[in-house]
Amino acid sequence: MNDTFDTVRDYLTGLQDRICAAIEQADGQARFAEDLWQRAEGGGGRTRVLRDGAVFEQAGIGFSDVSGTRLPPSASTHRPELAGASWRATGVSLVFHPRNPHLPTTHANVRHFRAMRDGEVVAWWFGGGFDLTPFYPVDEDIAHWHRTARALCEPFGGQERYEAHKRWCDQYFFLGHRAETRGVGGLFFDDQHGDFEHEFAYMRAVGDGFLDAYLPIVARRRDTPYGEREREFQLYRRGRYVEFNLVYDRGTLFGLQSGGRAESILMSLPPRVRWEYGYTPEADSAEARLADYLRPRDWLTELA
Repeated sequence: MNDTFDTVRDYLTGLQDRICAAIEQADGQARFAEDLWQRAEGGGGRTRVLRDGAVFEQAGIGFSDVSGTRLPPSASTHRPELAGASWRATGVSLVFHPRNPHLPTTHANVRHFRAMRDGEVVAWWFGGGFDLTPFYPVDEDIAHWHRTARALCEPFGGQERYEAHKRWCDQYFFLGHRAETRGVGGLFFDDQHGDFEHEFAYMRAVGDGFLDAYLPIVARRRDTPYGEREREFQLYRRGRYVEFNLVYDRGTLFGLQSGGRAESILMSLPPRVRWEYGYTPEADSAEARLADYLRPRDWLTELA
């Protein structure tokens, strides 16, 4: 199965290259700096970060191909039969933090995993998805985001797969201690196995579809005027992003517990953020409007 793993790996390195090129073009000013790294237990990766651009305050996208002799506790919690297995995982993960508060933060990830005992593969799967976190949501953008997600699901189960993976996204990116979703969702999937070529094709569709979903929103919102009030609200809401990644995110927990490279794992955190005790937006303000978007909704029906 090494040949199939290497095929996935080659796709992922190419995906990272293509997304970096597209984001550099969209930003028009800054470039990604690359940090190559090796992991003592096995494997390595390349972390790329763009800073202080015209559009993106920080954009991070990492590729990794790492392995280990024993799965960490966070992995075997969901699959106890894999406790103690050796493993190899490869993926691309990105988080983009725009400068303009009217341009949403976004996250995407596509990954492949396998577990082994005595040299035999005992489990493999694909995972991934993408989600959108606006501060000043625009219905046109949300509808486009979800239409793109539904369209890429079409060859892989159509509406049924879109609805299942949209629902999974709403459930996964939920801050229980705040009783709100992280944003307006998108797609999330894990443990996709069965027919290798079918699920690999779906993972590629999600990876390739990310730019189709996000770049039109960048073009529409990058030059929207804003002031200090909007900027402060953006920094406050970024705090929710930090809370989710450090409290709930399985990828963050897996990376840290498996001895991963902390700088690469935590590149998802925003470069600037603030917290404010007891903050409540003014009634009927643009900031108060966000709350109605931070719950699971049937966006394609409601915004049709």
